[in-house]
Amino acid sequence: MTTVTWRGLDEPRMEIARVHLGRAAMRASGTQIGVGYELHYELEPDLLRLEIVGDRSVEVSLDGADFFDLGNSPLFNSLPVLRDGLLDGGSSHDYSMRWVSVPELEVSEQKQRYEPLPDNVVRFTSGDFVAEIRFGEDGLVDFYPDLAERVA
Repeated sequence: MTTVTWRGLDEPRMEIARVHLGRAAMRASGTQIGVGYELHYELEPDLLRLEIVGDRSVEVSLDGADFFDLGNSPLFNSLPVLRDGLLDGGSSHDYSMRWVSVPELEVSEQKQRYEPLPDNVVRFTSGDFVAEIRFGEDGLVDFYPDLAERVA
């Protein structure tokens, strides 16, 4: 198990995640604290449980999508990178994601592209949005421009 902490760069926010790394499947639990909300999550291979403390909770299944993606959470950008070995010479991939907005917890489908670049950087594209995300040797996000950076 690995414990990882990120701090928000765009607004006051912290996230701590306890991650069980595995190329075939990742399991994780964590807490994200943002302006006006506290979110707890549990990630299993095909299920994501989410709770906004004192408000509501939801369970989201993959329903044929490739991965989950959780708003404001750099952890979830690591899922395709780890599974498909994008830091180990893997090629670019297009994915169908079950995207969950935070703090609304609204679920939608989203197309995303991950393109490996040198120096553990992956170009992430979704619609018109593009970010070059830097990953650590463990395959977890170190720096996501204008969103978050790993602090521990």
